[in-house]
Amino acid sequence: MVTRRNFLINASLATTAVLALPSLAFTMDKKEIGLQLYTLRQELPKNVKATLEKVAAAGFATVETYGFSIKDNFWGLSPLELKRILDANGLKAVSGHYNLGSFLADGDITELKAAIEAAKILKSEYLTIPWVDEPFRKNRNDYKVIAKRLNDAAKIAADSGLKLAYHNHDFEFQKHDGIMGYEILLNETDKNLVYFELDLYWAIHSGNDPVKLFTANPGRFKMWHVKDMDKINSALNTEVGSGIIDFKTIFKEAKKSGMKHFFVEQENNYNPNSFESIKKSCDFIAENLV
Repeated sequence: MVTRRNFLINASLATTAVLALPSLAFTMDKKEIGLQLYTLRQELPKNVKATLEKVAAAGFATVETYGFSIKDNFWGLSPLELKRILDANGLKAVSGHYNLGSFLADGDITELKAAIEAAKILKSEYLTIPWVDEPFRKNRNDYKVIAKRLNDAAKIAADSGLKLAYHNHDFEFQKHDGIMGYEILLNETDKNLVYFELDLYWAIHSGNDPVKLFTANPGRFKMWHVKDMDKINSALNTEVGSGIIDFKTIFKEAKKSGMKHFFVEQENNYNPNSFESIKKSCDFIAENLV
């Protein structure tokens, strides 16, 4: 996520413009609208090409990958094969979620190296760690170890021209000996090497205010997950603009956050289906937030 382009849309031409010219749906003045592909985890393994065509047609310009493994790569496609499909649809994978095996626990860099090579082929900017397994985050010392591993991984990634980011859920906001795990990660990682992708939904679900996090840690949150919270059941997602999260207030603080890229994500509760859901979210963002 480097260039900021403005989504060109109006009430009468929205569908025509996006479907006919998905790669030209933005000008240079505003942020690109991205999609975390985990949103379409049921569809992608069945037909990557058709799914990504629909992502572009819905109005997205960037994506964040997930699911890479040394054995299967991306849903059976090599990074180069995936790159060709993305290019054909005017999509750029500016970030990817890469599970790094036991790296955060024991420092084994086998999967880290494989992830870096895949991200380089995709010409991504960020390699993002999406999750920490429960046995490795039980106490304050565990988070100190994670912070050290993040620093180590960030240096290795930087040597390959990549930036390292960390994506949160809600467990990071639990306190250990009076301090949140997330605070430890923020305080004990190198701010010039380790960046954060703030999942707005999970931060709010855990009782935290994203704007307060921006104020306390300006410039650290280079990416966001834009995921709305259902009005009735807070454990469920909904299309952006259909839930209870005040995205307008949050987006006003994008500069303080340091945000360069953001990705729509919806993990459940699609209405009426996942493709319609991502289109609704993209349209709302284009018309109200960027």
